[in-house]
Amino acid sequence: MTESSAAAAPETNDTPIEVPPVIAELVQALDDKKTEDIKVLAVGEQSSITDFLILGTGMAGPHLRALRVEMEKILDTAHAPIAGVDFGEDSGWIVFDAYQVMIHLFLPEQRDIYQLEKLWGDAAELDVSAMIKPRENLGAPVDQ
Repeated sequence: MTESSAAAAPETNDTPIEVPPVIAELVQALDDKKTEDIKVLAVGEQSSITDFLILGTGMAGPHLRALRVEMEKILDTAHAPIAGVDFGEDSGWIVFDAYQVMIHLFLPEQRDIYQLEKLWGDAAELDVSAMIKPRENLGAPVDQ
């Protein structure tokens, strides 16, 4: 992958982490859909099954369902193979396994219970803000 096609490339132990463009696309979509507390962890050194984890919090069941649909669209457009999607109707947790990336979307209660950030505490956390394009001002400023 060329440097121009990669998203933010933070360094860990002097080795840059190449981030596939689809990771930035997924993060941007989650941000656009008002997902809370988005985190991207580079777990390739710790995991034999995936390179990146994307974590995010939705505010309600319908919000999680909308996020699931958006993630499927982006992965399909990127021609990223999806090994599986696991979600229970009322589980409050959706997991996408797209081989190179696993996406975990939670309701706040489940995020607090499972605390995947702590489980993967030795993984490098990537700078999500570098993957998000600023939103354009959609309206004129309001005088107060």
